[in-house]
Amino acid sequence: MKLDVQGRSAYAYTGGRPFDAALPAVVFVHGALHDHSCWNLLARWAAHHGHAALAVDLPGHGFSDGPPLPDVEALASWLLALLDVAGVQQAVLVGHSMGSLIALETAGQAPGRVSRLVMMGTAYPMRVSEALLATAQAEPLKAIDMVNAWSHATHAAKPSFPGPGMWLHGSNRALMRRMQAGCTGTNLFHHEFSVCDRYRGGEAAAAKVDCPVHFVLGRSDQMTMPKAARTLAEALKAQIHEVDGGHNMMAEQPGLVLMALQQAIR
Repeated sequence: MKLDVQGRSAYAYTGGRPFDAALPAVVFVHGALHDHSCWNLLARWAAHHGHAALAVDLPGHGFSDGPPLPDVEALASWLLALLDVAGVQQAVLVGHSMGSLIALETAGQAPGRVSRLVMMGTAYPMRVSEALLATAQAEPLKAIDMVNAWSHATHAAKPSFPGPGMWLHGSNRALMRRMQAGCTGTNLFHHEFSVCDRYRGGEAAAAKVDCPVHFVLGRSDQMTMPKAARTLAEALKAQIHEVDGGHNMMAEQPGLVLMALQQAIR
């Protein structure tokens, strides 16, 4: 579905069913160098089980016009503008990695618009090492390979989403490279990892959140280690769901992540 948001075209995947704003909405927000496709399974489940699903492409990603926005606060404002255009008064927000920070900030900016907050693969502060940022600036494709390796719990993953024979490392690497190449004029990798590293509004946003909160964390996550989420989880009184997997949990453990989402929504 295409929407005009803040004067630019924005895309949201609706899970294979026409979007109906009268249904309870579930809005999915992807992380750095990803797009709506990382949510295919979860968005389809939501759309076929009584919900209106919107898996967005953030500005400068996938089918949404650029340029990418400068910080988490601007991305949260953009997301609220998208909900306005789509006619969504209140929604469950589900965010992964950078998207979890955007979802948190959105819930802080407009608490009444968020009925539940689900943060996957999250940490706060979401610090990025200077060495990785330097590599992202100078050799982004090398940095993509590094992050892709760290985002999976094993180099020999069992066949997983979307089906037997899927090469998880290769598909994620291809997606990240496609997002990097598609955002002309901006080193998207360096930009987005800097956005995560700079965000310091988590405590202020958490103090304003007025809905149930769920964290879905990978026990073997090397990008956002579970211990780095503890302080924020305590501030938000979050219910924590742990899955046996790494940062790219939606692909590595699709069934367990779906179960965690179902429990959070219920």
